[in-house]
Amino acid sequence: MPPRTPRPTPQPGEAARLADQFQAAGFTKRDIARIIDRDPSLVSQFYTRGKGAAFIPALTHTLNAIHTAGITDLPELAAIAARHITRRTTATGTRARVRTKAVLITPTGTGTGRAGAQAIASGSARLRPLIAEAARQGLRLAFTVRMPKTGYTLASGSRTDSPGIRRDVLQRTDHTEERSYGSATTGGFDAADFAHRVDTAGGDVTAAIHQWLLETGRIHRDAHITHLEIRTWRPR
Repeated sequence: MPPRTPRPTPQPGEAARLADQFQAAGFTKRDIARIIDRDPSLVSQFYTRGKGAAFIPALTHTLNAIHTAGITDLPELAAIAARHITRRTTATGTRARVRTKAVLITPTGTGTGRAGAQAIASGSARLRPLIAEAARQGLRLAFTVRMPKTGYTLASGSRTDSPGIRRDVLQRTDHTEERSYGSATTGGFDAADFAHRVDTAGGDVTAAIHQWLLETGRIHRDAHITHLEIRTWRPR
């Protein structure tokens, strides 16, 4: 059997050119991803896989708003972009399905959402609907944070850090630690409070959790969260 001929790598197109203009204006790939409400990995694929054609109108109108009106606020730019993003259609003309991971909160109020390194980079946007729905239902929440050990200000296992949490601190071989905050036993946190924090942070769940940890003296200002887990339940 003759060897397969490798497929040619798609060349960067118009979406990549527009992304370059965003970066020249001081925006990052993460900022561009937030503006079009997608993962930063997709923006990288503008360059490596020639993707992004569906976002050209949104990127073009948003750039115009930056250059002509001087708008730099990300939520405002995202609102402009949203008006020019249309869903893909199938061959029959119906809307194509978008592959998403469903956010599930059971009738008892139990729900769990996780964000890894890639999602963290885009503000853990997938966790925002879970927190918002938990707030709407009046639920409690807890969360687990993973970051380099040097990011924490309190010693591992300190009861000052996570009072009443029986779960041991989980130490990883990459010198990161997972620490849990809140539980059903201790009462956890008001989901509405954290939903408000997320809204104040422009929808950035990572930034909202980071700010809480900073305000409560648990981390250093330059600490970098690598993973997040949110858990919810209905108060008794």
